[in-house]
Amino acid sequence: MTDTFADLARQAISHIISSCKITHFLIGLILLSFLIGLNSCGEKQQKVALSPRPVRFVIAPQPTLSIFHNQTGEIRAHDELTLGFRLGGRLLTRRVEVGDEVKKGELLASLESETGENQFNSARADLQSAIVSEQVAAANLRRMKILMPSGAIARVQLDNAMADWQSALSHRQTSENALKNARENLDWTRLTAPAPGIITQVSASSGQVVGAGQTVVNLAEATELDAVFDLSESQVRALKNVQSLNVSLLSDPAITTHGILRDISPQADPQTRTWRVRISLNNPPRAMALGASVQAPLPETGLGGIRLPASSLSQSGGTPAVFIVDRRNLQLEMRPVIIGRFSTREVFISSGIRPGETVVTAGVSKLRQGEKVSLGEGQE
Repeated sequence: MTDTFADLARQAISHIISSCKITHFLIGLILLSFLIGLNSCGEKQQKVALSPRPVRFVIAPQPTLSIFHNQTGEIRAHDELTLGFRLGGRLLTRRVEVGDEVKKGELLASLESETGENQFNSARADLQSAIVSEQVAAANLRRMKILMPSGAIARVQLDNAMADWQSALSHRQTSENALKNARENLDWTRLTAPAPGIITQVSASSGQVVGAGQTVVNLAEATELDAVFDLSESQVRALKNVQSLNVSLLSDPAITTHGILRDISPQADPQTRTWRVRISLNNPPRAMALGASVQAPLPETGLGGIRLPASSLSQSGGTPAVFIVDRRNLQLEMRPVIIGRFSTREVFISSGIRPGETVVTAGVSKLRQGEKVSLGEGQE
């Protein structure tokens, strides 16, 4: 009995020891696999880190001495007229709409003219009466002059005939002036085009009562055209030394014409803080109609410099900088630069880089000083 119990105990202890060995073996195997995996990941990361990053680049060009910027403008009439009646009254008809082409002397609108016609007819009748009275007074004066030498009449009768004739003559002249004024007032009830052009705006409708001088229509003369631009202060300063420019159609740059600087607004617009510049066009093509968008290369003042894409600009200690690729070892150098001027698409570097150097143009926020790179897409 005792021997049997001892044998069972030895077997149990052997089984436990065997189980512990297996467990330790399994744990060791798992740890070994984990360490191998970490080592493999580290090797991959090390390989990735050591792989040079491809970069886009540009070769720094020669400095730009003169800077021109294509400015967009609009075709406007050389002269824009606001037309209205000289007299007040009720608008009877308006024969034009926005966009209509009119000729010189064409009727644009008219007022009710009954009162003017009545005044004209009255002045004409009064003139006819004055003419008859002047003729009678002149005939009477001639008779008195004939009778006076023979003593048939007294001197006072001749003087009275002379006074009557002079009074009739003055009345006739007054009636002529009154008829002229009545005719002008009647003509002023008709609004006509003073020159050929295009109607750009209407401000009154039929049946509306308008005052003297109130705008009824706006007329843009079609004889001469201007290109109108709104420019910054620096562009205006540079433009004062320019007399002629080439203006092209924005939708088709092949359509161009020559222009001469006409005038520059003496003060800036209070809202946009820009100055209006008008360029007179010489024989503009038909495609450059009123309202068409045009462009012109306008000079700007300020420093020139090496032109680079705006995407190449970075920062180093709060100052502008760019990444230069050393062609000998393909390592990056972050170099501070001085910006002469810039826009949304390009910057002009006045100091810090030299022509012919390789400048990184994309992804500069992810690059670091001394990083090794490979040259990818670029512009030589």
